[in-house]
Amino acid sequence: MPIKDWSENILLGELQDDPIFSEDLNVLQESIEETPGRHVVLDLSGITFLNSSNIAKLLKLRKVMLNDDTNNKPAKLRLCGINTGVWGVFLVTGLDKIFEFCDDVSSGLASVQLDG
Repeated sequence: MPIKDWSENILLGELQDDPIFSEDLNVLQESIEETPGRHVVLDLSGITFLNSSNIAKLLKLRKVMLNDDTNNKPAKLRLCGINTGVWGVFLVTGLDKIFEFCDDVSSGLASVQLDG
């Protein structure tokens, strides 16, 4: 499965286009709800397009994580490896101001650990 434990408190997801995208985000959200306090780094380098359903799932995941204050602060979510076409969707929708982005997975993992 492309969602895996990177460490005790960090999940790493390697997402792909639909229908796998939706299935993986559903599994990820269930995991976050069952075990709160875990940070998430999502590798979107395998994504070539986003539709409204994908965006809604990302926003719902973000909301679940922001409402999780297990350690008296919300869990972190980083989106990494976004290609130019998908980045355009984030810009046009204004989601570039809502999510936190990193160039690649290694910088996303470092960002989560340093902010912790």
